[in-house]
Amino acid sequence: MKKISLKISVLACICFSLSAIDVFAQQGTIVVNQDSDIDALLKLKKQINKEEGLTNHYKIQVYSGNRSDAETIQEKFNTTYENWTSKMVYEYPNFKIWAGNFATRLEADRALKEVKKTFNSAFIFKPKKVLE
Repeated sequence: MKKISLKISVLACICFSLSAIDVFAQQGTIVVNQDSDIDALLKLKKQINKEEGLTNHYKIQVYSGNRSDAETIQEKFNTTYENWTSKMVYEYPNFKIWAGNFATRLEADRALKEVKKTFNSAFIFKPKKVLE
């Protein structure tokens, strides 16, 4: 009985050794062919994320409504508050004027206090998506 189990053990070790050689012998190289514009787009996306930082920053919404009033409000905002940039954004069905790009809620609160002197309906929010 011991001779049979010894033979099976030796045979199993030999089979395992041979199969392990095949497993470790599978090596190769992968070549990825991609358009060079993809790298340029990725760099541009990283730059936009750094500049805007929408996922981690606060903004002030100054106006929401029709386009002609939004353009007027944006012009008024830009002349009144030159320290903060404003952007017109279209989210169906309204045009919105977003201002500033504040790293902390405290910065946004301080700016809102100043903005509310002219635009009393302004409020702070944190954008959920990156604008295109």
